[in-house]
Parts: sequence; C-alpha cells; structure tokens
Amino acid sequence: MDIINLERITPWLLNHGLRILLIILAGLVLHRLARVFVKKLIKKVIVNDECSEAREKREETLVRIFSGFLKILIILFVIIMIMQELGFAIAPILAGAGVAGLAFGFGGQYLIRDLVSGFFIIIENQYRVGDVVQIGNAFGIVEDITLRMTTIRDLDGGAHHIPHGEIHQVNNHSKKFGRVNLNIGISYNSNLEKVISVINGVGKELAEDSQWKEYILEPPQFLRVDNFADSAIIIKILGKTKPIHQWAVTGELRKRIKIAFDKEGIVIPFPQRVIHQPA
Repeated sequence: MDIINLERITPWLLNHGLRILLIILAGLVLHRLARVFVKKLIKKVIVNDECSEAREKREETLVRIFSGFLKILIILFVIIMIMQELGFAIAPILAGAGVAGLAFGFGGQYLIRDLVSGFFIIIENQYRVGDVVQIGNAFGIVEDITLRMTTIRDLDGGAHHIPHGEIHQVNNHSKKFGRVNLNIGISYNSNLEKVISVINGVGKELAEDSQWKEYILEPPQFLRVDNFADSAIIIKILGKTKPIHQWAVTGELRKRIKIAFDKEGIVIPFPQRVIHQPA
C-alpha cells in the first residue's frame, strides 16, 4: 500500500511539485527585481529640487509604497499559479472574484476614497516617511505610508492609523526648514536694551557652537516685544533651523537663556497680583 502511494506521489512531486517550487522561486526573484526597478525608476523621475535628506526621504517613501503594491500583485499571481498546479479550475474562481468585486464596489466607496486620496498625497509630496506631522489630533513621526492609510507614531509610542480619505488638513513640520518661535516673560523692572543684548548674544553663541551650528540656519534673535502681560513683558524670539531640529534647538536655547538671565540678574517673574487695601 505504501509502495503504491509512493509510486503515485513521486511523479506528482517531480512534475507539479517541482513547478510549484519554481513558481515560488520565480515570485521571490521577481519581487527583488521589481524593488530594484522601482528604486531606479523613482530616482530618475524625482526632480532634484530639494535637499539631499528630503529627496532621500521621498525616494524611500515612494519605493516602499510602490514596492508594497507590486508585492501584493506578485503574491496574488503566485497563488493563482499554484492553485492551477494543484488542480483548481482558475476560470470560475476568477469569474467569481469579478462578481464579488463588483458587489464589493457598491459598498467600497470608502476604500476607493482612501486609495484616491492616498494617490494624491503621494504625488503631491505632502509628507514622507520620517516627517513630523500633525493630522487631526495625531502628532508625531510618519512611520509608514500605504496607498490606503498613514501610520503616525506619537511621543508616547502610540500608533495612529489614519485612512487617507479622512485626512483633510496636514501640518508638516519637516518641509525645508523649522522655526524657533519662543516667548519669554521678563520683569517690568528689567532693562529692555540689556535683555535684547543678552538674548541676541546667547542666540549667536548657540549658532556658533560646534555641536549645534549644523542644525541652525539663522541664529535665534530678539524679534519684538510681543505683549504687556499682567506680570511680565513678553519677548518674542525667532530663529531658523533645519527641519525637525527646531524643538531640540529651542530647548537648548531656553536652557542657555535661563543661565544667562541668572548671571545678568534678569528676572523671569512668577504670576503676580497687586491688591489695594482701602485706608
């Protein structure tokens, strides 16, 4: 009995089994070749109007998206070929899939909307993998982009999966440059000219520091007196940095201004309230 089964199985393995193995290997090779082809094509198509870092991020994003799309097509093709080798009738299955796809189309408007919106997000280069963006209430780094949705990882580690059809406005903090936009309150008794001199000196020193100068495009400087608040004069400081580095530069600037203010006797006041008592 075992010999009879072996005699039946061996020819099938040598014929169909070998073909299945070759189909799988061909799919793996085709996937690798497709990724290489997509990468080379995208590098030629993308216009070099951005800095090298931004261009690399866009290339990687497009390669990931289109390679993923081709991977799905290749997997479907391999599955169909293997089913054919296993003896399944492919034509009725494909016909049934067409009918199911038509039925799904009537209820798949949201999926179509997501895919179309995703296509325009990619073509218009609204954001890329690695960018820091805010979409609705989600703020963080773009971790992944597919044709259907975007995944954002926030500072707490939470992953936000956002369908492209629900994206109406994107705030991208990683395009071309970032801003140091800092407000500091000083005491009404402060010498304003001295404060301005200290702030500009700290900003210039930071921009010339070997650890920070590569991230700073324009030194943080005094811009204006922004407001007369209840307890302080509000000073606005503005500077220009490379994308994504504005938060680190601003944090370092805060630290250095506090140290400089303490050294020069400039007070950052607590909230105060003056109470007049009747005689």
